[in-house]
Amino acid sequence: MVVMPYQNILAAFDGSALSVKALEKAIKFAQDHAARLEVIHVCHIPVPVFGGPLYAAPFNEEKDYLLAAQGMIDEAKRLTSSLPDVKVILKQGQPAPAILEYAEENGCDLIIMGSRGLGGLREFVLGSVSHHVVQHSKVPVLIVK
Repeated sequence: MVVMPYQNILAAFDGSALSVKALEKAIKFAQDHAARLEVIHVCHIPVPVFGGPLYAAPFNEEKDYLLAAQGMIDEAKRLTSSLPDVKVILKQGQPAPAILEYAEENGCDLIIMGSRGLGGLREFVLGSVSHHVVQHSKVPVLIVK
C-alpha cells in the first residue's frame, strides 16, 4: 500500500514569531508535497467578566480586534504569496476549537502551528491553543518551536 503525502495542510497563524516560523514550515511542506495550503487566523474577542454578568466588548474595542485580525490576514497573504493556490481564512471564536472544526470540515490532513502564540498569561491559565489542538486533533499536528 502506498501512503500518499499530505494533500491539504492547515497552518494556524496569529502573527507571533513562532506562527511565522510555522507558516514558513507549512509553505515548505506544501511545496515539497505539492499540497494545498490553507492558513487560518482565529480572532477571539474576549468577553470581560466583572464579578457577575458578562459584558460584551464595547463596539470600538471589537472593531479594533477585527482590524487587527484583518492585519493578520494581510500578513499571511503576503508571506504565502510565493505559492500559486493558498486559501487564507479568518474565523471568529475560541482559537483551538475553531482550528479543529475547520480542519475536520475541510478535509485537512495535517495541521502546522507554533508551540506558543500571543496568549501570554491567558495561555498559562487556560492551557495553550497548541496543546488543545494536539490533544483533540484527528489528524497529525506539527508543532514548530
